[in-house]
Amino acid sequence: MATLSERIEVKIRFGEVDSMRIVWHGNYLKYFEDAREAFGDKYGIGYQDVLKYRVMIPIVKVQCDFKRPLKYGEQAIVEVRFVNTEAAKILFEYTIFRKSDMEIVATGSSLQVFLTPEGELLLTAPEFYSVWKKRWGLI
Repeated sequence: MATLSERIEVKIRFGEVDSMRIVWHGNYLKYFEDAREAFGDKYGIGYQDVLKYRVMIPIVKVQCDFKRPLKYGEQAIVEVRFVNTEAAKILFEYTIFRKSDMEIVATGSSLQVFLTPEGELLLTAPEFYSVWKKRWGLI
C-alpha cells in the first residue's frame, strides 16, 4: 500500500509566540492545517476539490502532544501523513520538527468525517473518495 505524505516549512513569527516567548499551543493546530492544505493541493483532495462533490469534511477530533518548545525566529518542518482506513473518515498524523536539529517538537493527529450539505453524517465513504483512494493505490 502507498503512503501519502507532505512536508512544509514554517518560520515562527513574532505574533505566534506567547509571553514565555515560545509558540502558543493553539498555533500548532494552524501548522497542522497548513500541512493538511498542502497535502490536499499535492494529492488533489483539498477543500476546493471536495466542495464540488457537495460534501463537507469537518474536523471532529484533533490531538497534539508537545515535546519541545519552538521559539520566535526558528523554522519548523511540519510533516502530515494520510492514515488509510476502511471507515468513512479521513485520518491524518503529524510530526513537527525543529529544522535546525530535526528534533521532534510535537506530534498529533486529526480526524475528519463526511457530511452532506445539510449536516447529515455519511456512514459510507462518498464515491469520489473511493475513486481518489484507488488513484493513489490505497485500495
